[in-house]
This record gives sequence, structure tokens and C-alpha cells, in this order.
Amino acid sequence: MKVEMKLESTGLTLPEPPQRGGVYTPIREFGSGLLYASGFGPAIKDVAPVFGKLGRDVTLEQGQEIARRCTLNLLSALKAAVGDLDRVKRIVKLLVFVASDDEFYQQPQVANGASQLLVDVFGEEAGLAARSAIGVNVLPGNIPVEIEAVIELKDAE
Repeated sequence: MKVEMKLESTGLTLPEPPQRGGVYTPIREFGSGLLYASGFGPAIKDVAPVFGKLGRDVTLEQGQEIARRCTLNLLSALKAAVGDLDRVKRIVKLLVFVASDDEFYQQPQVANGASQLLVDVFGEEAGLAARSAIGVNVLPGNIPVEIEAVIELKDAE
């Protein structure tokens, strides 16, 4: 089943690709068939934003949903860059930043929101990435979660 059909079957659609927030490129190809995805936040048009830190202003469940939104933004930018999400061979690595209260220690569980979405869409072989989940003091614009990724594309046929 095509990746976007799998997304739709889970009740999700890709948002418009997010606008750049600075002087950078959202997706950068390097090496042979490898892509680096810059940090993506959770802002999606017509979806109420959530701000603050996990463990103080934001619950674990909200954090997982926010991680999913970040992932949808990443996938949207990826599609804009490569034209078709079915070109993805695998998600190699995720780096999940979680704005955290000093006593919040569940960063990996927040990251599970992103990881599970990728497994649901790409399958375990292609979607289950190596991953780091890091608690940070603050993120740009007071967003709770930001996600970066390394993606490998299939060989051109």
C-alpha cells in the first residue's frame, strides 16, 4: 500500500509543508541517497498550538501527539523535496528534542509518538529508526517538541 494511503487509513493527512523559520534548508541531500531533515516543530494550520514544557505545562499524552504533528510536518517537507514518499527506503535516525521541566524524565515516551507514526506508515523495517530523545531547557517559540531525521532513499530505477 502506498505511504500516503497508509497515512489516510490512520485518519491522517499531510499538512502544507511548514514555512522556513530562518536561514536554512528544510531538507538537505548528502552522500548517495541520504537526506538530512532540519528540526521540525508541531505548528499545523487550523490545529490549536500547545506551548510550554513537558512535565509542567504539557502532559505526556499531549507530548506524544505533538511529536506526531512534528513528524507530519517533517513528512510533508520530505514529500515536497522528493516528490513521493514511496521513494523512502528507511528512516535511519530520529533526534527528538523535548522541552522538559527539571523533574520530567519521559523523553523517550514522548518520542514514541513520532516513532509509532513512522512504523504505522512505513512499516517496521523502513520506519523503525535509530533514535535519541533529549530533554532540553527551551525550544524555539516555546514549542514542546522538535524533531530532526536522517532518511535514506531507494535507488533510482
